[in-house]
Amino acid sequence: MPTWSGIRKKLETEYLAQSLRGHIQYYATSYSRSPDHEGRAAIRYDGKEIIKGCYWNNWMKAHLFPKDEKYERRMRVENAYMDDTALRLGIFDQRCFYRTFKEFDNQSIEKSLESDDLIVRIMAVLDRRVGKRRLLLMKEKMENEPETFREFYAIRMKAEGLQ
Repeated sequence: MPTWSGIRKKLETEYLAQSLRGHIQYYATSYSRSPDHEGRAAIRYDGKEIIKGCYWNNWMKAHLFPKDEKYERRMRVENAYMDDTALRLGIFDQRCFYRTFKEFDNQSIEKSLESDDLIVRIMAVLDRRVGKRRLLLMKEKMENEPETFREFYAIRMKAEGLQ
């Protein structure tokens, strides 16, 4: 498995759109004094954390999960893909970034844009392989997209001068 610094370098230099370089930062850390070295992760835009998550949020915010037994099991037990609810509640950690990067790095940009994992889709919309034409075509579907994805889409559109 690659190191976090290697993953971050790839995300911020190889994959990130030129217009976003220096503006988007990926962040992940594990705490050495924490049991099992649990930690946190975030995506920052100009220093502001747009999404942020921490392992401990899984337990502290458990009462905020949708009252759906399958959802709770999927998030806590199966450590499944991230959706808008999970991102808004911050119930993800650095391991989610490692897992989502692996998916993102090993598939086409088209598959990443259609992924069930919202973090993978966010990485994809910030990717240099998504050009202005594709961004404009995506605009028609934005009403149906999760709020968090729309926020990153707007950041990319602004950076490309398309808003």
